[in-house]
Amino acid sequence: MNNVVTPVAEKQLLEIARSKGLETGRDRLAAMKPQCGFGELGTCCRICYMGPCRIDPFGEGPKKGVCGLSPDTMVARNLLREATGGASSHVGHARHLLITLRDALDGEAPYEIRGEDRVFALGKVFGLAVEGRSAKQVCRELVDIALQDFGRQDNKPNNWLSKRAPAMEREMWEKLGLTYSNPHNEIETAMHASSMGNDADPVTLLLRTLKIGLVDGWSGLALCTDVQDILFGTPQVTTVESNVGVLEENSVNIAVHGHNPVLSEKILEWAGKLDKEAVAAGAERINLVGVCCTGNELSMRHGVPLAAHNAQSELILATGAVDCMIVDIQCIWPSLPQLAKCFDTAFITTDEMVHIPGARHIEFEPHHADESAQEIVRAGIEAFAKRKGKAVHIPQLKTTAVAGLSLEAIVGILSKVDAKDPLKPVIDNVANGNILGFAGIVGCASIKFRDGAMTEEMIKALLANNVLVVATGCIAHICAQDGLLTSEATGKYCGDGLKAVLTALGQAAGLGGPLPPVWHMGSCVDNSRIVDLLGAVAGRLGVKISQLPAVGSAPELVQEKAISIGCSFLALGTPLHVAPAPRILGSQSVTKVLTEDLVNITGAKVFVECDPKKAAAGVVAIIKEKRAALGL
Repeated sequence: MNNVVTPVAEKQLLEIARSKGLETGRDRLAAMKPQCGFGELGTCCRICYMGPCRIDPFGEGPKKGVCGLSPDTMVARNLLREATGGASSHVGHARHLLITLRDALDGEAPYEIRGEDRVFALGKVFGLAVEGRSAKQVCRELVDIALQDFGRQDNKPNNWLSKRAPAMEREMWEKLGLTYSNPHNEIETAMHASSMGNDADPVTLLLRTLKIGLVDGWSGLALCTDVQDILFGTPQVTTVESNVGVLEENSVNIAVHGHNPVLSEKILEWAGKLDKEAVAAGAERINLVGVCCTGNELSMRHGVPLAAHNAQSELILATGAVDCMIVDIQCIWPSLPQLAKCFDTAFITTDEMVHIPGARHIEFEPHHADESAQEIVRAGIEAFAKRKGKAVHIPQLKTTAVAGLSLEAIVGILSKVDAKDPLKPVIDNVANGNILGFAGIVGCASIKFRDGAMTEEMIKALLANNVLVVATGCIAHICAQDGLLTSEATGKYCGDGLKAVLTALGQAAGLGGPLPPVWHMGSCVDNSRIVDLLGAVAGRLGVKISQLPAVGSAPELVQEKAISIGCSFLALGTPLHVAPAPRILGSQSVTKVLTEDLVNITGAKVFVECDPKKAAAGVVAIIKEKRAALGL
């Protein structure tokens, strides 16, 4: 990988942490090297206690596990378990949101429906009567339909999959035996099938991995996004501030970190209501900032500043300026409470399944959301009172970012160009080559790749080749900090064709400048918005998603969730770039299936490249292949 300059924010924050003698993830990574080669290849098994077994697929070491397991099966089984772990995270998130919505409709949780348009749109998708009915009436039916999926034992098609997914793809999945009924049953079966003494066929294990990708995509990602839009409103275009400079020395800085807006929306509400208490404590105001995906959720809907991505969660604590960090689920580093103790920071866990030694735990559940939110915000005010007057070190780095480009927001912009056929301007410019194709860049930020600015460099190379980029999750934070979510970036980085299109669209939409070249589509669950966008374009053209000149990429692979999201894209037929390699290289068969054979099954394939410019070149090459197949 090219050794380009470390992103400025990371560099300055690391210098602050090191000057204070604080240990960070980079220090622990350095101490861990060399990392386990068997683990990297996927040929390490700990499932039974005759092991652990390590297979050497290339040298003279063992070629089978104690039970006789082949390296192909070991790798496929481990991949299935990773995907299942990721899917369980998103499906669990969706179920929690759904129950919150149900309780809100019953008056048992202090939330209301802010996304009535989303309710009626989904009502039509599910064939419900919407004319003359209230949003609550339609919403109750939607909740019942979704809850049925979590309890059904009739093997009938899953409602959210069978109604929300594109028709051509559903037909393909049915032929391949990938459709499912109850997401919980599939997660249970995947774990059972991959336990010791069960499925030993790498082919069936890989097919089940694709099925788990569908579970993640429709009972996880899509359902999460749908319910969040119902509860909190569908995001619309907004401009926010980004980077560590959004912290304020003389304000109560409260950072919300995690994934669940059921928590962060209430923290935002009570931060506003308790602002006078902060002023009475000597602060200028309460300054709420977002970290990781819940930051994306708040930025899209309320313009809350984006302070840091997941790999910076330790580093912003090193400033000494964060008075309270509140976390819910997923991507929460166990090191954070210990770092918080070095300062006056209140570190608060809130979810019953996330307890971390050294943290203060304030249970947050929807029925008593207001009481818990007040207690949490006041903990931040108390911490500020202890910090007031002490030195803090906030790098003065701040950028602006255009966020909130949901499918509805994109269509709204394009409608100002062509009200009758909003997607036509994009399709016409793909046809004439001004837009070469599309890249969905998603996932986390990894400290293995931050010193090479992997994401930023790859995206800039794609833009120079007229590839329009959409981003979610912590990748969106990276783009925001690097100025890629601005009109100025269009002129600075785009090829002439893409620059002309984005300039014309921005002017026609009355935005006073070009659209940004990277479209911020939300948090990691909002990868469903990317799928909806691809589905809308494919539907308009009358082709399958797999035929579109579009590629997905997880350029800084970290989480099991990225594996399950990647599998959902592969099941759709969308080619996928990843870095580093998933743990499959210990099996030539599994590697061949994913990098070569899968293209004849769903239309997708995986390629691995850790150099940003070579990765971009690989994406461009695939897009050109897709264009040629369409006769473009």
